Amino acid sequence: MNARSQTFDLRMEGRQVDEAVLSIFHTILFHRSLGKFMYTEEAMYSVGTIGYRDVDCDFFDFTYVCCTSPRLEETLRREISNFSRQLRSNDSGGTGQISLEFFQRKKTRWPFQTDCIPWEVWTIRLELMTLTNEDDWLVCRERVSDMLTDKIFCITEIMNRHDYVPKIPNQTELDMVFDTTYPDVQPYLFQFKFSTAGPSGTSVSNTMKKLIKETLNVSL
Repeated sequence: MNARSQTFDLRMEGRQVDEAVLSIFHTILFHRSLGKFMYTEEAMYSVGTIGYRDVDCDFFDFTYVCCTSPRLEETLRREISNFSRQLRSNDSGGTGQISLEFFQRKKTRWPFQTDCIPWEVWTIRLELMTLTNEDDWLVCRERVSDMLTDKIFCITEIMNRHDYVPKIPNQTELDMVFDTTYPDVQPYLFQFKFSTAGPSGTSVSNTMKKLIKETLNVSL
């Protein structure tokens, strides 16, 4: 199965990176999350509700919506902050990209590991710019706000399409499709990958490291 992919190109000042990426990825995850599943039988269930809240950005005039889930917010902040620090380091060259990848697990025969098959990938390519005065900063704030507004409208349009998403599984296979570790929300399985132009190269997120560890434990 070929994964759908979307790529956004952004150019901004270094201080704006965290909030810009958070606004895009939180919007995507808001559309790719469900309430907690409550099964009454193996294939019969009800779905809880998702809370949401508005987030105001500090480094440009923009407000976005995210799921009300402290642990999910912590995951995004941590992973994006790791990318942002590497992007803004002297080794990066000021360019890099970060991807939010949705996948599902597929069982394989013992003793092989469970396959992780991506079905949707969202990539943000970033280029940092240097501002020399306050006028440039004000122009940049406005430009980034307009740019993100266009991206959020684009995401909403894509989410309204009838594209493939994994079907709801039986209870015993729920964690093959959804991340069930969050107490207040149930997103489709996801991971982050990022790279910069510097020698430190590509990094795998802590989320992916945890999934690899879980897969190895299951195989053993």
